[in-house]
Amino acid sequence: MPGGIPYIVGNEVAERFSYYGMRAILYIFLTKHLLDASGNSAVMDAATATQWTHRFSSGVYFLPIVGAILCDWLWGKYRTIMWLSLMYCAGHAVMALVDVPSVTGVEPKTLLIVALTMLAVGAGGIKPCVSAHVGDQFGTGNQHLLPRVYIWFYFAINVGAGVSMVLTPRLQERFGSSVAFGVPGVLMALATLVFWMGRKKFVHIPPTGNKIFSEICSPDGRRAIANLLPLYLFVVMFWALFDQTQTTWVEQAKAMDRHLFGFEFNPAEFQAINSFFVLLLIPLFASFIYPWASRYWTLTPLRKIGVGLFVTVLSFVVCALIQMNIERGGRPHISWQILAYVILTAAEVLVSITVLEFSYSQAPRTLKSFIMGLFMLSVSLGNLLTAEVNGGIKSLEERGYHFLSGANYFWSFAAAMFATAVVYVFWSQFYRGQTYIQGDE
Repeated sequence: MPGGIPYIVGNEVAERFSYYGMRAILYIFLTKHLLDASGNSAVMDAATATQWTHRFSSGVYFLPIVGAILCDWLWGKYRTIMWLSLMYCAGHAVMALVDVPSVTGVEPKTLLIVALTMLAVGAGGIKPCVSAHVGDQFGTGNQHLLPRVYIWFYFAINVGAGVSMVLTPRLQERFGSSVAFGVPGVLMALATLVFWMGRKKFVHIPPTGNKIFSEICSPDGRRAIANLLPLYLFVVMFWALFDQTQTTWVEQAKAMDRHLFGFEFNPAEFQAINSFFVLLLIPLFASFIYPWASRYWTLTPLRKIGVGLFVTVLSFVVCALIQMNIERGGRPHISWQILAYVILTAAEVLVSITVLEFSYSQAPRTLKSFIMGLFMLSVSLGNLLTAEVNGGIKSLEERGYHFLSGANYFWSFAAAMFATAVVYVFWSQFYRGQTYIQGDE
């Protein structure tokens, strides 16, 4: 196992804590705690807060393509991660000041835009570099360990995310939003330190300079991009559904009975269930489900993704049924939403982890970060789709049209996901790609 892997995984645990901790309370902050410059309440309605949250996520996942080009063109992965991590830390510091207009004297929404922009640049810019940096540590002699490491890399992501999505909402309730936003900033500073400590352990793939542009336009580059772009377009719809756990699922949880094991949980805390189920399902899939399924069916990456897309549909069917119960005056127990999380997490293991590993293997050696940036673009477009759909629904409701509200909202996304999965099955039969792994040099 390469010596730099523990530093990358340790960095990822702390960085994911910082990102998911901040994101876990962002929607609740916008709908319950946002102030104006005078210190009076200036909270947003659910649709507007959903737009803001998903537009931020869209920015986070759009900027990886910029980070990837900077990385492969000028700075290399290590320096790109270090420089943008400092921007990331500064964004957290500004975010901690949004809730104290009496101290800053600045309109909170203005400061919020500055903070979210800095966080998007930092978090988004390093994403493709970290994912590709993992793969760079392997050569032909130990490439058989790469799938296992990507599984553990994803495992580390969810350890950080799960802990933060439980702890950060509690910090917000007990100490206020400034402390709740500040703690993730401290963890981001720790992540940066851990990564710096591993600088002499890493395999450093140098930037290619202007060669990156010729590599993108080369036959191998054009072929890889043409092969993978359709896959990413199909995955856009998966992310449009998956990332609603931070918005519409939180809003739905507000109307549910959240008493569990003698405690009443915060609506935002249930986002952590996804991360904890990932920790359970990753070893279950790797050790039992995949080996069992492989006895009867050749389990290629594209087939895993296809199954995952259909599984995603079921999670929103459950949410639609929950919403129908709420609209009839019921107060369904949160265990029903936990069921939806189990289904969605299984889909995540099948889709997200597989696409991440598959993207790295299908990218030419000099375009690993760039291809990872293209993959992240699918997450950006998925969040942008959700934001614009919610904006459109709000406009329709203002004109008196409510046919996409309530349970119909969830049914519509489930139907769109099902249609996407059906078309994907036909497309996947014609995929022809090439595998690239870094050489021992």
